Amino acid sequence: MILQELVRYYERLAEQGKVSKPGWCSAKVSYCLDLRPDGTVARVIPCLKEEERGKKKVLVPQDFTVPAMVSRSSGIAPNFLCDNSKYLLGIDKNGSGKRLRECFEAAKNRHLEILDGVSGEAAEAVRAFFKSWDPEKAAENSVIREKWEELTAGGNLIFSVGMDEAQKDESIRRAWEESQNKKGAGEEKAGVCLVTGKRTEIARIHNTIKGVSGAQSSGAALVSFNADSFTSYGKEQSYNAPVGIYAAFAYTTALNYLLSQRRYVFQLGDATVIFWSESGEEAYQQAFWMGIEAREDDQEKLRELLEAMQKGRPVAIDDISLNPEQSFCVLGLSPNAARLSVRFFYKDSFGSILTNLKRHYEQMEIVRPSWDRTEYLSAGRMLYETANQKSRDKKAPPNMAAAVFESILSGAKYPESLYSNVLIRIRAENGAGKVTRGRAAIIKAYLIRNKEERLMKEGTFVRVNESCVDTAYVLGRIFAMLEEIQEKANPGLNSTIKDRYFNAACSRPQLIFPTLFKLESSHIRKLEDRAAIYYERQLTELQGMLQAEKGENGIREKAKSYPASLNLEEQGAFILGYYHQVQKRYTKKEDK
Repeated sequence: MILQELVRYYERLAEQGKVSKPGWCSAKVSYCLDLRPDGTVARVIPCLKEEERGKKKVLVPQDFTVPAMVSRSSGIAPNFLCDNSKYLLGIDKNGSGKRLRECFEAAKNRHLEILDGVSGEAAEAVRAFFKSWDPEKAAENSVIREKWEELTAGGNLIFSVGMDEAQKDESIRRAWEESQNKKGAGEEKAGVCLVTGKRTEIARIHNTIKGVSGAQSSGAALVSFNADSFTSYGKEQSYNAPVGIYAAFAYTTALNYLLSQRRYVFQLGDATVIFWSESGEEAYQQAFWMGIEAREDDQEKLRELLEAMQKGRPVAIDDISLNPEQSFCVLGLSPNAARLSVRFFYKDSFGSILTNLKRHYEQMEIVRPSWDRTEYLSAGRMLYETANQKSRDKKAPPNMAAAVFESILSGAKYPESLYSNVLIRIRAENGAGKVTRGRAAIIKAYLIRNKEERLMKEGTFVRVNESCVDTAYVLGRIFAMLEEIQEKANPGLNSTIKDRYFNAACSRPQLIFPTLFKLESSHIRKLEDRAAIYYERQLTELQGMLQAEKGENGIREKAKSYPASLNLEEQGAFILGYYHQVQKRYTKKEDK
């Protein structure tokens, strides 16, 4: 399923001229060795471009179309016309040596074999270079010595002759493609490709995928087997999952292209997330990125996009009208040693994904402090609320991050771990002092989507719900009111009831609230008569909303108005009521 979608995407990109053809690939190149016709190095040309990384501008290698590069994790395996200094020059930062000499000799033999009998100035110059170059005397070459550190830093190098790149020479291109055809005809096994369903030559080793955070910088494999326990019926390496040469090239090329689009790649837990439309049009990626990232500068545009898609109005980005029926895919890849793991994969129509995204944002909507200008909380910020803010690595658990993201895209219920992690963080980080806007929004969204029978009957919970008589919710409001009374009676307190009693009141109200009301009696006496009357009236109204029990003598007993304990769902309602009441306190009243 995943490979089939990637192959289709590759074919759309190939039609648009955005990716290389079979036998070729895109590689990041740092420097170009410009050769004279006799094979000597005339100059070293930088192939770097300036790119913004955060607030800084740095020089990074440029992408060049070069002959397909080999996958290597060990041993000696040279590439053609594009490789690092160990293979093309036989040197590293410390000089040369036996191992480096072997790498250079392997590259020399391959180039001379492929270019044997090829005419043209470029082919003759490259052949002359490999025949005359001596790694042991590299330091004596003034051109190489001047750029020694840059050349041996590990980046890829290419050749040029007269400022023209060698891999662009027509005679060299024909020689390379002919060598690939001979290799395919003689070395690969035939079989039925699992991706295309056609009988074809099966790829023994698939190209590596570069750009996944945490994976090897040289690339990691998505389809690979390296132990006897992984093989079936004696089929080793990638023959155990037969994928044709064309399909293997297509899906790896598509993945590397997606990962190279850094503005459309983001991190979610340990997963690197990429996404694409079946049509290959970048406008869909732009719209999805805006919806998921929800940056402060894009809040207005995001609102317009979601409303237009929901109402069926046409939406255009870069003069391309977005089709709600367009197939759209989202893939999360995680590092696993020299291999990649698929953390999640989701496919649906673009319109359906945006509809689910809008529903998620509506359920996450909650009253926010005046200083918070962000209307939509991104998935990343949402998961950030579940992480320990004092830890060095402030990331959500990988499995939970993937499950949350899938629930947002599909409209399914949120994972239980999201809710429990928020409650844990609130309890661990000084109780009510850490009931942030994000955490309160998660609790609200979870209770509405996962526990519909609890809150949906009571109407909206964007801000305080005056008509809600849910016991836990009302108790949270009462606690916030008691805290406000204490702060009014004792301005400038370093520690309030929330620091000592919030966690206990949230879980065992019958044990804690009688104590809180004893404290309230002493606090209320310190207030002016007008303020005291106001707060007593407010508390009386809130207490009247509780389903209090009657004692043996028929008199309402305050202690019996509170449940002995609250379960996890009720604790969430308590926290939500507390947050709403606190925000009501700071909400400016309209001038009348």
